[in-house]
Amino acid sequence: MRELVMDTETTGLDPQEGHRIVEIGAVELINHMPTGRTYHQYINPERSMPVEAFEVHGLGDEFLAGQPVFAQIVAEFLEFVGDARLVIHNAAFDMRFINAELRWLGRDPLPDRQAVDTLDMARRRYPGAPASLDALCRRFGIDNSAREKHGALLDSEILAEVYLELIGGRQPDFALSGPSQHQSRAAENAGWRPKPRPKPLPPRLTAAERDAHAAFVANLGENALWTRYLSKH
Repeated sequence: MRELVMDTETTGLDPQEGHRIVEIGAVELINHMPTGRTYHQYINPERSMPVEAFEVHGLGDEFLAGQPVFAQIVAEFLEFVGDARLVIHNAAFDMRFINAELRWLGRDPLPDRQAVDTLDMARRRYPGAPASLDALCRRFGIDNSAREKHGALLDSEILAEVYLELIGGRQPDFALSGPSQHQSRAAENAGWRPKPRPKPLPPRLTAAERDAHAAFVANLGENALWTRYLSKH
């Protein structure tokens, strides 16, 4: 099963108010395992970047003006997406922007059923608990210290770790996919046994401690378990 853990960055909150996508990032998973393939693209929104959006993303007008517009990257983007399941935190937001960009170019939108919302997954698994990406990183002990500014690819990489924790923390059929390196090494060493030490370790008891122990055992009486054990050895 092919999945893309995806994130977008935008100039604002609503495409119907003229806001556009400025960055897309995605991490590919096959059967819940990262493949190393990623997608990352900055996009010229063909409008100015609001101050509040610049403070969140750190992407300025001068930088974005030198990037391709969405029409120039849409074919490559859709080819990379294909029919993969899209894993997105607050999927409705990102899908709304992606599909707005596609409609403005006269292209078919991506079906909502193609997306999986990790925000919804987290809320159902932990009702009433904070479900932001940062909160989930804290819950699962995932390092997000590099997340000083929101970046689509970095957030996708972090979200991939969160997603794997939400679905169980590892590949579901991991135990059935063949022995791991650790298991193989353990099997190879199954017949190994430690050899006797060439020289016994020196005793750690002092003479006074041995005498005190002997006196203690002598006071236990003949029927004491310790005394019966010593008599047999």
